[in-house]
Amino acid sequence: MEYRYLGKTGLQLSVLSFGSWVTFHKQIDDNHADELMSFAYDNGVNFFDNAEVYALGESEKMMGRILKRKSWDRTSVVLSSKVYFGSRGKENKPNQTGLSRKHIMEACRESLQRLQVDYLDLFFCHRPDPNTPIGEIVWTMHNLIQHGKILYWGTSMWSAEEIMSAHKFAKEHNLIGPVVEQPEYNVFERTKVEQEYAPLYNDPGLGTTVWSPLAAGLLTGKYLNGIPEGSRLAMPGFEWLKERWVQEEKVRKVGALNDLAKQLNVSLPTMALAWCIKNPNVTTAILGATKREQLEENFKALEVVKVLNDEEMGKIEEILK
Repeated sequence: MEYRYLGKTGLQLSVLSFGSWVTFHKQIDDNHADELMSFAYDNGVNFFDNAEVYALGESEKMMGRILKRKSWDRTSVVLSSKVYFGSRGKENKPNQTGLSRKHIMEACRESLQRLQVDYLDLFFCHRPDPNTPIGEIVWTMHNLIQHGKILYWGTSMWSAEEIMSAHKFAKEHNLIGPVVEQPEYNVFERTKVEQEYAPLYNDPGLGTTVWSPLAAGLLTGKYLNGIPEGSRLAMPGFEWLKERWVQEEKVRKVGALNDLAKQLNVSLPTMALAWCIKNPNVTTAILGATKREQLEENFKALEVVKVLNDEEMGKIEEILK
């Protein structure tokens, strides 16, 4: 496993990490989650990602139960959660969503309870909140760090301007600003990571924990001939994902990428993951899996990176246009 520093912090994350979105509670049970997390940990993964909204808190509870089972040294694991959407779904009332001081503090406490830990290594503002002053957000995150409830804080799906606004306020008031952004990043979704955030990697020094490196499974090739039963895009409530990714032009490009992967004697998902982590501004790519075999295949990306020289990267660019 390769480890990369998170931006300009001293925290090191495994370049491949493991997340629970969609899968935990909805697709797999505790025993499957235990098998996947254990396999990931045994192969060098040290970052496990979660959020209050994932399965409305049940994802955190499941991960918490697995962590309780294991004898892992807490200091060897980096855990995250996210605040914004709330954990009560349609039952959310005022102040149970967003980034007010009230919700951030209460969401942090509830995440710690569900995960059965004393602190979070990373705590993300899951979306920007135009209704809460940036100063209120920065002060609250700073206070959580001061109280030892979280160690670092970051953002997810914020614009570069919003991130810099938080840094500006933090600098003016001698507070701790965000150190990490969690954006979507894959061969089809590139603008934020490659262009918008480019000025932020050196100053203030932004780390990235990217999600959906396989484009919700599209880049595994399993949707080339339709949508298999039991797959993520076949699940009720995820029709929006299907509409977004299963488009004729994207599927055609995936077919061409699959042909290139065969020429290189690698699998399509390992090539897609290798392409993602080849970007030095990607601290870690978050994997989602329902089967151990999927993780085994995904980890091969660590070797496939060496296969993607300038010529092969050029061929990928030609396919993607």
